[in-house]
Amino acid sequence: MDVVAVLITGGARSGKSRFAEQLAAHRYKRGIYIATSEALDQEMADRIAKHQAERAQSGFSWQTLEEPLHLSEALHKLATGQQTDMEQTVVLVDCLTLWLSNWFFMLDVEHQGSSKLHAVVLALAEQVRNYPYPLIIVSNELGDGIVPADALSRSYRDEAGRLNQAIAEHCEQVFLVTAGIPVDLKRIAYRWEEQ
Repeated sequence: MDVVAVLITGGARSGKSRFAEQLAAHRYKRGIYIATSEALDQEMADRIAKHQAERAQSGFSWQTLEEPLHLSEALHKLATGQQTDMEQTVVLVDCLTLWLSNWFFMLDVEHQGSSKLHAVVLALAEQVRNYPYPLIIVSNELGDGIVPADALSRSYRDEAGRLNQAIAEHCEQVFLVTAGIPVDLKRIAYRWEEQ
């Protein structure tokens, strides 16, 4: 299979995570699931437990890693480690927007951390570009809704859009999932060189 990196984006409850897991199971023998969320409250803890149980019951072999911040380093470690048969092991990252929010608030981007955030995003994009094995990344598409009322939320929305663009540039396939229906964006994308 030629496709190595895939970005799957869409709105909340669009079916993007379910599609990502189905795509992984359809194409590969096993998976490493990198979860970027943290159980900061009971609702999130319940949500995480539910997703873990669903993956365990899916019949597909998942190993779960929790990595709320150091995603570039985790991918680098997997790329250079001693694991065998990585060509048939997909890494699924879910999700980039939670990873971004973890950095966004840790760095206090609203007041001082935007240059550090940009460096972290560029490092991740470079790692995605260089990752030699199958990779599926899930992210939220935040720019299609109402413009947020406050500056902090607008800043986060803008950073999420920039992040998605930076990662999509290095992915062979990019899917937009809406109402559970995935659309292969790079297949139908406008090509400047063809005009």
